[in-house]
Order: sequence, then C-alpha cells, then structure tokens
Amino acid sequence: MAVDGNPATCAMTDPIGSSSQHDRAWWYVDLGDIYSVYNIRIQFKDMGEEYVLRQRGRFAGFSLYLSNSTTKEDGYMCYKDGPELPLLNFTTNCIGYGRFVIYYNERLSGVTYPEGYESTSYTHLCEVLVEGCSRGKYGINCDMNCPTNCFGRECDIVHGTCIKCKAGWEGEKCQTSCPNGSYGQECKSQCLGHCKDRTPCNHVTGGCVRGCVVGWTGTLCNKRKTSVYK
Repeated sequence: MAVDGNPATCAMTDPIGSSSQHDRAWWYVDLGDIYSVYNIRIQFKDMGEEYVLRQRGRFAGFSLYLSNSTTKEDGYMCYKDGPELPLLNFTTNCIGYGRFVIYYNERLSGVTYPEGYESTSYTHLCEVLVEGCSRGKYGINCDMNCPTNCFGRECDIVHGTCIKCKAGWEGEKCQTSCPNGSYGQECKSQCLGHCKDRTPCNHVTGGCVRGCVVGWTGTLCNKRKTSVYK
C-alpha cells in the first residue's frame, strides 16, 4: 500500500491530535539503497469534493525527511508544509541523498495551528512516488557521472555540483586542488613548512613528498629530531 502503484489502496496510521492519545505520526519507505532524490509525489486520501477542505486540513503541516535510517533525526528535513493547506495530489522537489523517505506529522497540545488545520490529523497515504538517480549519477536522464572528487560520489542531481569534496579538493565540482600551503578536508589544514627544498606538502595528506628539512621527521614533518651524543 502507498507504494504499490495502485492509488485505490491506502496506508493509514492511528489518528493524532485532540481526539487521540497520540500526538505524532510517521510513515517511511525504504528505497533499498542510497539514492539521489529529486522529487516526491503524494496522493492523499480523497473522499470526494464535499470533504476536500477537511482532508487537506487533516494532512496539513506535515514534513518530509531524507535519511539513511528509519529515524528522521539521522537525516534532514527537505520539505515542511504550511501554513497553506496541501493539495491532495501533492508534489514537491526534495533534493538530497537518502535511503529512507520519511513522512511525519504532529498535533501537539498547547500549540496554535494555522487556520484550516484540523485538530485531529490522519496519515492516509494512497500513493507515494519518489523520483531520483542512483548514487553517483545526475541529470534529467540520470546518465551523467558525478565529478570524480565528490565525496562519496554525491552531487546535486540537477547541476552536478558536489555536496562535499574529497580531502585535498575544493570548488563547486571539486576540480581544484588545495592552494599551496593547505591540505585536507575543505583545505582547512595548514602545511607546517618543514618540507625539503621548500616544496609544498601534498594537498591531500599534508605529507612531504621529498622528505623533511634537516631537524624534522615524521610523515608530516612535524616532529623535531633529537640528537643523541655519546
């Protein structure tokens, strides 16, 4: 139900809110692997024209999360509904990476919700469609490879810009090595200046390719040599 391609079969949880002992509800779908998500479409339960506003008020205020676990706190919120009421045939861009798409809603006591929100909410999902690409791909047809230096092969599904760069690289597509004198993740680490012949340290590891100047040792040339006299 909700992901079987048949909008006539719907998934429903217990109600939440003023007429229920529960104040939070959630539902999730496992995509089976980590995907680059672009768009999410939801078909909420439609009970006919007479009840459209009531149904929209019941679903109002929901959130969508992308996560690598079934816990929304492990991921991030890519959409928050409100204060307008959602359409029963709902669609939104929800760009990011995750294995689980999590639907969450709440009706907390003591909270004043916008006009039109029903005090009792239902999670009544008839179809959820998630569109995106496999990790490492982007573009309209998912036929373009993310740049080589994207961390975890993760890039923006539309533009191909890297979410994060591998150590030693920077730029929108992580195409530029760290400037001389810096290295590592986000190029935030500084070379110590103890490389032999004043050569720059490796922009990825910070190590000195040609070794250290006299008096220094270690992979990063960060340890003073101690002389032992007999």
